Amino acid sequence: MELQVANNGGGLKVSPELFETEFNEALVHQVVTAYLAGARAGTKAQKNRSDVRGGGRKPWRQKGTGRARAGTIRSPIWRGGGKTFAAVPRDFSQKVNRKMYRAGMRSIVAELQRQERLVVVKEFATTEPKTKALASELAALDALKALLVTAEANDNLNLAARNIPHVSVCTIGDINPLDLVAHEKVVMTVDAVKKIEEMLA
Repeated sequence: MELQVANNGGGLKVSPELFETEFNEALVHQVVTAYLAGARAGTKAQKNRSDVRGGGRKPWRQKGTGRARAGTIRSPIWRGGGKTFAAVPRDFSQKVNRKMYRAGMRSIVAELQRQERLVVVKEFATTEPKTKALASELAALDALKALLVTAEANDNLNLAARNIPHVSVCTIGDINPLDLVAHEKVVMTVDAVKKIEEMLA
């Protein structure tokens, strides 16, 4: 199988095992959901009646006062008392097996290629961190809302892209299913395509 390289008119031979994978919607949904769940902090916390400071002494005797019985001033029905069902820190992460994750990523990449949302370039012409130059390059590729993926970190590309709305930059090592799905187009360098083939083989 061969992919067209946009900015030099050539072709790039790629493995059909990756780019002809059938789209598995259920698996892609599970992988993206697990990624989003893993990003949740889960640090919300409240105090229940035993965590609130004070309240160790019974406020008044059990019988004979005419008031309702009370054992602590930190009861949830008292002002300044604890929370009835207090939130505690929790882990929202979902387990996804490595084989499932790779299969989901293969499915996403193959579907991007089928929908013509994957653009392959030889490299980005960013010898200098110029936003205007990068914007015109992306306009020529019809990819003004895109994820730019490189094999190695490129400081000039990062600086040039950070002021363009709806454009993100990442290396192949930082790629994730959410970014691939969320962007209108994904622009990869030839080296990045070769690396993702090795990574998802």
